[in-house]
Amino acid sequence: MKLLKDIIKDISPDKDYEKKVLGQVDSIINKINKKLKDGKAVLGGSGAKGTWLKAFDADIFVKFKYSKYKGKNNLISDILEKILKKEFTGVTRLHGSRDYFQIKKGNFTFEIIPILDIKKAEQAKNITDVSPLHAKWVLKSMKIKDARKIKDFQDTKNAKRFLVHKLQDEMKLAKQFCKAQEVYGAESYIKGFSGYICEILTVYYGSFLKLIRKAAKWKDKEVIDVEGYYKRKDVFRELNKSKLVSPLIVIDPVQATRNAAAALSFESFSRFREACRRFVKKPSEEFFAVKEFSIECIIKKNKNKKIIVLEVKPLSGKKDVVGCKLVKTLEFINKELIENDFKVSEYGWNWDKKAVFYFVLDKKRLSENIEKSGPPIKAKEHANNFKKKHKKTFVKKGKIFASDKRKYREPEKLIKYLFNDPYLKQKISDVKFIK
Repeated sequence: MKLLKDIIKDISPDKDYEKKVLGQVDSIINKINKKLKDGKAVLGGSGAKGTWLKAFDADIFVKFKYSKYKGKNNLISDILEKILKKEFTGVTRLHGSRDYFQIKKGNFTFEIIPILDIKKAEQAKNITDVSPLHAKWVLKSMKIKDARKIKDFQDTKNAKRFLVHKLQDEMKLAKQFCKAQEVYGAESYIKGFSGYICEILTVYYGSFLKLIRKAAKWKDKEVIDVEGYYKRKDVFRELNKSKLVSPLIVIDPVQATRNAAAALSFESFSRFREACRRFVKKPSEEFFAVKEFSIECIIKKNKNKKIIVLEVKPLSGKKDVVGCKLVKTLEFINKELIENDFKVSEYGWNWDKKAVFYFVLDKKRLSENIEKSGPPIKAKEHANNFKKKHKKTFVKKGKIFASDKRKYREPEKLIKYLFNDPYLKQKISDVKFIK
């Protein structure tokens, strides 16, 4: 396989691209700070930590004075909106537990997030308030790692820079590995590893390779407590049970009562662990390659099957909420297909600029009639009720059966009917067949 340093180069942003984005970030931050009273705009997220990957969006946090705005959750969004709309065009307000904003410039998306300027996690009125503390902890952890190895270098200043940069690269590898395994992101429609979890795990184990080797041996309910808050204590007794339902428990280094991996699903955990096991046995750069979604590949793989492809137009709104609605739509259609006797061997989706659903089914058309099993003939009351519900009934081996005409023999007709279902109309804007 490629050397890890070559993979790091492949997944890291191009310097010119990064410079261009950071230039625009600085411009946005400066314009906000000139108009803002009792607050300050700063770069946040992976940008503040230097751990962002090749394709990235920039997060800008606007920190409002805690003592003045701690009880005014929506007010800080309204104040920020007035500033943004005066200074920029194409500002979109997105609704959430606290509203935030998007500005799109060419291929770049900048998220502007109002938060309270807090000193400790307990002061937070919203989960986003804690984000700068996460960044501060990650950066501090990099410096602690440097201090341990500084003796190996004569030039301590350059050694410090080198080691900070090295840990940032290790974090990038962890993020890209998760991305390629389709388990990156804590959003409710992904339920995977957030960037912050990748950073915590890298700090905890010290490098990407050590993380992968240890993760390959993880058991369900593995506990990661990097700050040692629960040393000699039973986490499962100390923490609220609602925070311990995930397969991996990652104690938030800046908030001892929070499981940073609470959103992680067993499916994502298992997929990641299995990928780690395969990587340990046979390392390859393929583990870092994000597979492009291709309907052509799905068709080629399933030559003797029926493929149905839908183009789905999402509702507008917060990406996490919209994505969750898309997943529920996909699962609803799949459930209805199965309940109507269609054999679905594979289904999935992709959401880039547009959402695409696909279903792989048997080509064979369903029979005209369906046989439904009823109660034993001895249970006269139940048998009579069954007869009233069905026109054509018969007895077989002491049980009553009905032969009903199928409503849907082709999956396309059922799906087309579902397009008008009130449940789907609440989840998506529009849907159409593209195959």
